[in-house]
Amino acid sequence: MGVFLDTCSFLCVYLILIFVSSSTLLSVFSSPSLSCRLRRQFHLNGMHKPGDVVLGGLFEVHYISVFPEWTFTSEPRQPSCQGFDTLGFRYAQTMAFAIDEINRNSNLLPNVTLGYSLYDNCATLVIGFSAALSLSSGREKQFQLQENCLGTPPVLAIVGDSFSSASIATSNVLGLYKMPMVSYFATCSCLSDRQSFPSFFRTIPSDAFQVRAMIQILKHFHWTWVGLLVTNDDYGLHAARSFQSDLGQSGGGCLAYIEVLPWDNDPSELRRIVHLMKRSTARVVIAFSHEGQMIQLMEEVVRQNVTGLQWIASEAWIAAAVLQTPRLMPYLGGTLGIAISRGEIPGLRDFLLRTRPDQHDNNDYENSMVNQFWEDTFQCRFAPPPAGWVESGGALCTGDEDLENVETEFLDVSNLRPEYNVYKAVYALAYALDDMLQCVPGRGPFSGSSCATLQRLEPWQLIHYLQKVNFTTPFGDQVSFDENGDALPIYDVMNWQWLPGGRTKVQNVGVFKKSALKGEEITLDENKIVWNFESKEPPRSVCSESCPPGTRMARKKGQPECCFDCIPCSEGKISNKTDSMECTSCPEDFWSSPQRDHCVPKKIEFLSYHEPLGICLTTTSLLGTFICVIVLGIFIYHRSTPMVRANNSELSFLLLISLKLCFLCSLLFIGRPRLWTCQLRHAAFGISFVLCVSCILVKTMVVLAVFKASKPGGGASLKWFGAVQQRGTVLALTSIQAAICTAWLVSSSPAPYKNIQYHNDKIVYECVVGSTVGFAVLLGYIGLLAILSFLLAFLARNLPDNFNEAKFITFSMLIFCAVWVAFVPAYVNSPGKYADAVEVFAILASSFGLLVALFGPKCYIILLKPERNTKKAIMGRGTTKS
Repeated sequence: MGVFLDTCSFLCVYLILIFVSSSTLLSVFSSPSLSCRLRRQFHLNGMHKPGDVVLGGLFEVHYISVFPEWTFTSEPRQPSCQGFDTLGFRYAQTMAFAIDEINRNSNLLPNVTLGYSLYDNCATLVIGFSAALSLSSGREKQFQLQENCLGTPPVLAIVGDSFSSASIATSNVLGLYKMPMVSYFATCSCLSDRQSFPSFFRTIPSDAFQVRAMIQILKHFHWTWVGLLVTNDDYGLHAARSFQSDLGQSGGGCLAYIEVLPWDNDPSELRRIVHLMKRSTARVVIAFSHEGQMIQLMEEVVRQNVTGLQWIASEAWIAAAVLQTPRLMPYLGGTLGIAISRGEIPGLRDFLLRTRPDQHDNNDYENSMVNQFWEDTFQCRFAPPPAGWVESGGALCTGDEDLENVETEFLDVSNLRPEYNVYKAVYALAYALDDMLQCVPGRGPFSGSSCATLQRLEPWQLIHYLQKVNFTTPFGDQVSFDENGDALPIYDVMNWQWLPGGRTKVQNVGVFKKSALKGEEITLDENKIVWNFESKEPPRSVCSESCPPGTRMARKKGQPECCFDCIPCSEGKISNKTDSMECTSCPEDFWSSPQRDHCVPKKIEFLSYHEPLGICLTTTSLLGTFICVIVLGIFIYHRSTPMVRANNSELSFLLLISLKLCFLCSLLFIGRPRLWTCQLRHAAFGISFVLCVSCILVKTMVVLAVFKASKPGGGASLKWFGAVQQRGTVLALTSIQAAICTAWLVSSSPAPYKNIQYHNDKIVYECVVGSTVGFAVLLGYIGLLAILSFLLAFLARNLPDNFNEAKFITFSMLIFCAVWVAFVPAYVNSPGKYADAVEVFAILASSFGLLVALFGPKCYIILLKPERNTKKAIMGRGTTKS
């Protein structure tokens, strides 16, 4: 931006000087006719042809300007131009050819002859601006002052300038007078501002489009870490701003560095820039530069031997043959670049071959371009030659030299790009002028529906028609301008190829264009691209390698967004694509895979019949049931023996059945919880154990009643403990538990529940009790009966041996209470399936305790000590002790 301001400041001073000096440049004669003459003209290399309407042109025919020292003690000399640019002269000749072709076309501008005035800008802003002012003011040295100005202006429009800075400066001034300018090579995006440049048009796409084309190339090859080099002028600085803005918006990558190339050959600055490129990890370098700056830069690149870079060229140097040398191609081979769309111009080569110098023109400047081209091509000088030229062996030009016999790029029309834009610019002006002259009076676009006429033609009138121009070239390209004066954007993508034998080739490998239907799109033929790397593959240019699935990007502090660390996703989160910014949480029933790249169903955990713990508990439960069946069978088989009859056989049978139910109810706690198992397991457990403990309680009470009845006067107590009363007591006590279970199931029933609190990666299927109060009342009622049985048995522990079953009951209830007292804290602190395992273990342990303590001694006597299974033995034990 600083350069742009400096340019504007310089132009302001320059214009003030012109204005102040205008009184000396124009001299008004005191004659009756009042005429003016130019006291001084700019000495400009030019080429002219008269016509009814004249078009101006600005071209870079020389690429070096030498400014004399201004001492202001003598008349300042004008700058001189050196370094003939053959391609620039071909651009000028293309304009001359287009005008000649139009004049021969009877369908376009009939009865109107176009002329031209073409000037050399010498690649310098001051000279180019001077040439533009000369075009706008005319070449006549003297003219008459008239009250009515009639006729055409000196030039109706200007084709040019080639540089963005020159176009900005010239259009800023000529735009005040609405003189149309159609540039063929100025690409600065700032020129699309219609407020600042209302009369500027161009047939080359804006740099904004070129920047987007480069970004598409970066995205195509996944280059996200690049360096940017720009020139210190409007062309480079505006491109840098566009690149920074568009690159961030498109997400195409980051800039590792931005460096401004010096205009002058500053060795230290170039050395610093190339050293930075060498140290940088960016393998791709984009250069928005002119040919001259690239030559200086590449000299330093060769000096430091910086290889392994992939260059991307702007349209300003992609066609520079001076860079395609055996010395530079080891470094620049494989370069990709944006080039102006190629076209074909039939007849141009024949026109170029007819180029001949004018040896009879006495003016050294007005038509000097052709002569200078001739001298440069044939290395001769026209008479009079410079001093010492002939003496040093130099040849004199005759003007009869044959262009076909000399090797020159002037005649190479196989790759017309800027020339094609010049051709389109001239035709755009011609078509606009043709439309304007075909206007029907009374239907015109100007005030009062008037039309422009050839006799009163104004440059600003042409802008209206130029904005609406729309035609197709012989090559098939459509030419029109949008509201900003920009042409339809299209670029070719080129590749510099270093072929065997040291030959070079600039190969077209793709196209980038914008269409109304598809928008901006790039098409690349990768099979045609030749890479300058050993792998023959595109290089990788990234600040950080892509984060694989299962990780997320974490930007490194203080560095561009393309520089990041890859952080693995935390448990329960995944990223299933490359370069994820965030990890996403898995659904509730899913968990992250070990790689964290996809969600997998959570493992389901419950006390299963197929796992070792479930198998052991199931086996133990069935074993307990089987033992109960065996004991029941033994008691039934020996039901008439004194041992069975003395132990209240009916209650013993009922107790064995209840114990068997206790063993079997434990199976309801194993397997996947379902609604019916959750509801049944606690109800079955509660009722079975109440039935069991009720039988023990009644047996204990019967023992105490029998002992009391054995004493004198105690026989009346047995009438309350007959068989009916015993069965009624057991039924009543069990019914209470059944009522508790029914109320619990109706009010707040246990239900299966997927618990994800215990483990993040597992779903624990369990039965929630529903009502904690209901579960507590169920256990409390069992505990109450157990404690009551224990207390009664404990009181009867010292009865004579005839009634020593109270001791076994005491021992069995002690085991039962100990198990269930230990069960409560263990159950509360056991997660998931282990809570069920603890409850099953408590059921089995207490059931085995009751079974062994109550029926073990009896089975021992019945099976192993039958001699003691007699009434005498049972009744005599107490007598002998007494």
